[in-house]
Amino acid sequence: MRINWSTGIVIAIIAFITFIMFMVVTMISNNEYNHDLVTENYYQKELKYQYHIDASKNLNKLEHPLVIQKVPDGLEVNFPKDLIPTKIKGKIFLYRPSNKALDSEIEINLNQHRFVISEKALVNGRWDVVIDFTYNNQNYFHKKEIIY
Repeated sequence: MRINWSTGIVIAIIAFITFIMFMVVTMISNNEYNHDLVTENYYQKELKYQYHIDASKNLNKLEHPLVIQKVPDGLEVNFPKDLIPTKIKGKIFLYRPSNKALDSEIEINLNQHRFVISEKALVNGRWDVVIDFTYNNQNYFHKKEIIY
């Protein structure tokens, strides 16, 4: 049997389509590839966008800033000195974009302006730290991307 150009082109196209179909089936059926949304309830979170803008403006109006920094113990959050620590209520969200199993939520319960997130709760890499708290019925919001 003799293979001419037209037969060779048809064979090449069929081989290419077979390869593409194999890759598609492999990607869909393999549990190693995660196809989840970035966050759960994405659309509900987007509806709170104006709340976050207003709460961020409230935080910027304070005399002292909220500071997040890496320390040997883990990650340190220093709340503004203007506020009485015992009246601060809220949550700290640790969001890991590459692995949702590492995401966590920590309740804020302060006796001093300094709050430390243990090194055990963090792994090296990128984290989104979201701090959402209230003080005297005023909302405050801070979001920062860090590399730990």
